[in-house]
Amino acid sequence: MADEDWDVDGGESSNFDEDMAAAWEAELANEAEADLDPSNMTQSAAGSERILNQDEIDSLLGFSLEDEDDGKGSGIRSIINSAHVSYERLPMLEVVFDRLVRLLTTSLRNFTSDNVEVSLDSIASMRFGDYLNSIPLPAILAVFRARQLDNYGLVTVDSNLIYSIVDVLLGGRRGTAAMRVEGRPYTTIERMLVTRLVEVILADAKKAFNPLTEVDFDLDRIETNPRFAAIAQPANAAILVRLRVDMEDRGGRCELMLPYATLEPIRKMLLQNFMGEKFGNDNIWEGHLATEIWTAPTNVRVVMDEFEQPLGRMMSLEVGDTLLMNVGQNSKVSLRCGDIYLTEGQIGRIGKKVAVRVEAPLEGVAKKRLVESKI
Repeated sequence: MADEDWDVDGGESSNFDEDMAAAWEAELANEAEADLDPSNMTQSAAGSERILNQDEIDSLLGFSLEDEDDGKGSGIRSIINSAHVSYERLPMLEVVFDRLVRLLTTSLRNFTSDNVEVSLDSIASMRFGDYLNSIPLPAILAVFRARQLDNYGLVTVDSNLIYSIVDVLLGGRRGTAAMRVEGRPYTTIERMLVTRLVEVILADAKKAFNPLTEVDFDLDRIETNPRFAAIAQPANAAILVRLRVDMEDRGGRCELMLPYATLEPIRKMLLQNFMGEKFGNDNIWEGHLATEIWTAPTNVRVVMDEFEQPLGRMMSLEVGDTLLMNVGQNSKVSLRCGDIYLTEGQIGRIGKKVAVRVEAPLEGVAKKRLVESKI
């Protein structure tokens, strides 16, 4: 009986194990089918991650119409573009163009006899080739030459400002927008009026640079095709200044392009900081420096004659030896400060002291002696 009972219990335990294994296999199969179901995958993904819409994708990548208009980028596009154009900042250049805006506002009011407001939109660095490709046509491009800097620059006037200037100068009505006639080249009258506008801008640009350095901007030529206005290599860096001109309900944009090669001769001046309109001049320090210079002690030597002698003779001089000089009673002596020749005079005596009477101005005689030494 014990053996039979053992056989029954062993059979029951084996059947129970087989049932448990079958149940586990069925449960695993159901879980695998649930994971492979696409609807379940979408629901689980939606629960864990949020899908971006088109506006959020554009903002992430930096593609926005507002950024295009402002000339600023954002997102990934801003990071990419920042590696292309990275140049040093020129603090004094901002002061020069602020001064240009103030001068240009007054000049254009006198030029158009209208209420004109000029504002500075932006100052940016970019490649010259990228700027030529971004110019909206039709437009007029004026190439000018900076005489003292021995290089060129570019003034671009867009179509809105061209038609507004023509309308104002030829007596158009106020309160109506300037008419734009697309699909035709600019007439001779329009080109001449824009040329006068560019001359006014260049004249004010010269005045704006005057406190810093003297620069003459001469108009070289007028172009309507950007390909003929290539004043630098496409990869060269340049400064782009965007100006906005508003005449009541009319106006447009004017852009000033200066390659870095043009500004290179005055780069050190443009790198300095400033204080107010006088570009760093300190009147108190200048007055103190002038006072100290005028009161500084100076040693003046009177040289009667100069001659050359062999070193052996000078080494053999003894007490009582005489050196003869080519100086007479009425000969003139020279006055020097260190090694610098100042002037000449006549030697004499006042009481028990030897005196020298200055007989020529310092500047004239010094120049004459410098010319004689060069000859």
